[in-house]
Amino acid sequence: MTAIGMQEMRQADVTPVSARLAEKPVSLLQFARSAGRNMLEVIPIETIQQTYVRGPLNIHYICDPEMVTELLVGKGRRFPKAKFTKDIIGSAVGNGLILSEGEKWRKQRQRYSPLFAARNLPVLSRHFAETGSEIAASLAENEGPVDIAQVAPASTLTNISRVIFSGNEEVSSEQIRVGLIAYFNYISDISLFDLMGLPKWLPRRKWLRSTAPVTTMRDLARTVIEQRRAEGREEPQDFLDLMINALKEDFEDLETTVDNLLTFVVAGHETSANAMAWGYYLLALYPEMQHRIRDEIRTACPEDKIEFSHLEHMPLLRAHIKETLRLYPSAAFFARDAEEAVEIKGIKIEPGDALFFPVYSLHRNEKLWEEPDQYRPQRFLGAPPPRGQYIPFGDGPRICIGAQYAETEIMVLMASVLRDVHFSMSSAPMPEPVLTFTMRTSGPMMLNAARA
Repeated sequence: MTAIGMQEMRQADVTPVSARLAEKPVSLLQFARSAGRNMLEVIPIETIQQTYVRGPLNIHYICDPEMVTELLVGKGRRFPKAKFTKDIIGSAVGNGLILSEGEKWRKQRQRYSPLFAARNLPVLSRHFAETGSEIAASLAENEGPVDIAQVAPASTLTNISRVIFSGNEEVSSEQIRVGLIAYFNYISDISLFDLMGLPKWLPRRKWLRSTAPVTTMRDLARTVIEQRRAEGREEPQDFLDLMINALKEDFEDLETTVDNLLTFVVAGHETSANAMAWGYYLLALYPEMQHRIRDEIRTACPEDKIEFSHLEHMPLLRAHIKETLRLYPSAAFFARDAEEAVEIKGIKIEPGDALFFPVYSLHRNEKLWEEPDQYRPQRFLGAPPPRGQYIPFGDGPRICIGAQYAETEIMVLMASVLRDVHFSMSSAPMPEPVLTFTMRTSGPMMLNAARA
């Protein structure tokens, strides 16, 4: 038997931690109450056993790849984001790319798509590699137990400071760090009233604590945008420079620019951080794969900082990240509101129906994947899955604009760390997946870190 075959046999004895889905019908009130704490608890367990589940009232749970594709790419591609999604995060990200609709969205998408083009990734990767090198050095020098659920977001928070908020005289890095942490905590606190669709004039509990986290970050964003515009750099040095250059050719009012800057901050922080935390956990759980990936990284770049050009020589690391996002998709659930009647594969959808896409269930569906709960990065070394079966970044016109940016950031950070640091399991219990704004860990994720 080959070494890979023996490794796969050993891996079969270990199953990564999974979420607990709803085993009994959930009322709408139970749904609203539980979803604010953990959305995964209200997703029917049938969604991993069947590809379509009819929920209460007007809810459709969709895990059929053909239906997913038709609703995101085909007939339903213009259906708007669900109202409760807008209610939940609207106060934090305004009317930027995530929530805008129609012509306003199309103009923003066209305006900002060039920012995320592959030609800009080498410049941004140098910032990512700087952060990765610092994290690796710190872990190697301080061997022992580490909460990787804290290390991973610290990495992406540092990247945000480097590629967006760096080099500003009036705003310190500590202001940015403190402001962003409060901001992310605010938007992760999901209101029961928003989930129930109650009027916006009804006070939310978190409003009573203060909306300062949002107003503070909007003020900071406004300051750095205006200051960077005043500098007038000839050559873009980071993401904010690229963003401002794009606006020289296509005007946008300042408040919409603030909306989009914060949209990119939100999308680029939590999603990448969560993917890395789960990715390090899986490699600690499967040390043979961690050794193989480390060898691949060292072969591609034995020393110095990881460059964007090195990533094409790391197919196993890329497959590992894809498998991590299959098992633990950061955007584990999203929804659309049907605007018109459609029929797909015999399923009738009426105007006003709620279309739920439980990505977590889709990625672990027993009818679609072989050994769906097992870690098998080899799945992604060959032909890609059928369209609509694997959607960690969504699909269709509204597929995440920063998908390639996120994958690059995760790869550079993980390659920089794994080259010099080995992770192993600790005796601490592993947290479960919890879905609020994104899918994160339910508590500390303690791994042992040692110099590799």
